[in-house]
Amino acid sequence: MATSKKGFFLILFAVVIALVAQPVSAAEKSLKVGVYGGYFKDSFDKHIFPDFTKETGIKVESVAEPTGEAWLVQLEQAAKAGVAPADVNMIAQVPMLRGQKTNLWKPLDLNKISNHKNLLPVFIHKYPDGKVDGIGAVSWYITLVSNTKAFPAAPTSWGDMWAADKKDKLGLLALASNSFLLEITATTFFGGTKILDTQDGIQKVLDKLAALKPNVKLWYRDEAQFEQALKSGEIPMGQYYHDVATLASKDHPVRSTFPKEGGVLDSGTWAVTKACKKVEEAHVFINYMCRPDIQKKLSLKVGTSPTVKRELTGLSAEDFAAVSSDIKPIIPRYDIYTGKMSDWINQKWTDMITK
Repeated sequence: MATSKKGFFLILFAVVIALVAQPVSAAEKSLKVGVYGGYFKDSFDKHIFPDFTKETGIKVESVAEPTGEAWLVQLEQAAKAGVAPADVNMIAQVPMLRGQKTNLWKPLDLNKISNHKNLLPVFIHKYPDGKVDGIGAVSWYITLVSNTKAFPAAPTSWGDMWAADKKDKLGLLALASNSFLLEITATTFFGGTKILDTQDGIQKVLDKLAALKPNVKLWYRDEAQFEQALKSGEIPMGQYYHDVATLASKDHPVRSTFPKEGGVLDSGTWAVTKACKKVEEAHVFINYMCRPDIQKKLSLKVGTSPTVKRELTGLSAEDFAAVSSDIKPIIPRYDIYTGKMSDWINQKWTDMITK
């Protein structure tokens, strides 16, 4: 009897060792993906992640990221301890550049992301030495919005915001680094954003932007506050997110206009920190998200603008117009908000623009 028990336990031990030693099957693989919280995360959980798991066998656990640069701070602290709060992260452009300075991002292998060829070039993010550190996840536009009752005729240019009849009628984003008003002003009045290369050039743009102050009723940080005022006509014009404004237009006298100078195209990037242990799975996920059919689904279900070439998406003209535009966009100069002039810009912004 004792021998039988001993033999049984030896066999059981061998089975356990064999199970532990065998490679993890695709069905058991998993991935933590960080995305912006709230409606955005809910949409990914419902429309994107389940189909990815069904196709690849890689289970996704979504992680709600805090807004702003708080997530970057968490990722950097965790990386020092060799930990990755999420294996793949959706990172805004300014935090992407800040993360580069500490080599936080693990370089990606484009040979394992064959679908990167579908992307517009601007959505392949690189270190200064050319190594790829991020791939465009989603993009969105900031456009010129207006209340149709207050302004029956749609504006055509960002320059309309400077008009005398707009006094005390504008709602604008409060920060230099999220309003991109420097870029808007430079493109509208100075022929492009190259003038922002120098401090003297930025000063000229700030002087022009300061002339807009009498027309601004609200410098907003709370998006909902401006949205409500826009709907009611209390603040009948300003800058806002095209996708949200388009949704609001279905039930309220609100329109979103792509000015002739272009809307501001902002975006989030998929990035992997140097502490990530699931690099292979991360590449599979990022490659999946670069597919035209997935970008189409994001446009239809989440309301984001596709990062792939329009002709590949199969979006109808109406669906594309709801999230994007063929007008050449204004691309933010993220570099000036992370470089040596960033503190000077922030101080000038406070003193000259929002004070």
